[in-house]
Amino acid sequence: MRPAVFLDRDGTVNVDTGYVGRARDVILIPGAAKAIARLNAAGIPVVIVTNQSGIGRGLLKPDDYALVRDRVAELVREQSGARVDATYECPHDPRVGECACRKPGTALFVRAALDLDLALDRSWYVGDRWRDVAPAVDLGGFGVLVPSAGTPDDDVRRARDQARVADTLNEAVDAVLASLAPVR
Repeated sequence: MRPAVFLDRDGTVNVDTGYVGRARDVILIPGAAKAIARLNAAGIPVVIVTNQSGIGRGLLKPDDYALVRDRVAELVREQSGARVDATYECPHDPRVGECACRKPGTALFVRAALDLDLALDRSWYVGDRWRDVAPAVDLGGFGVLVPSAGTPDDDVRRARDQARVADTLNEAVDAVLASLAPVR
């Protein structure tokens, strides 16, 4: 089993415009595609795990979500030749009740580990909210918060106490690659 890097999507890989529902509105965060390419070059699987309550709320259709998901992957490929190995989404409306797949829940990470033969306790969990990083605590991995404009101050404080904070996705990838480098 191998470690992976689990990335949040909106606010970490692409600009979070609030319920991104149209492929033409997808804009990657500068440097995100190159950071993913660095992980690819190191042979580390890149898996996006994203909460998409807009589907459950009726704000976007599953087909629209799929077009946005595909556009993110396409832009990553176009900008750096990189790839996202898999994407898992929670479509549920949190107002209806809790579900195991909505982050900080771990069900999607466990599913990805089974599907892709991943070691959750050696993996990295990266996002712009504490809920993206919290699965690292529950699953024994490593968390990195990459704050965006929408990141609450409490999330940053919590990440400083229980995980790491990086200014950019590229800086988070620096930490991942340093941790996996052979000791000399």
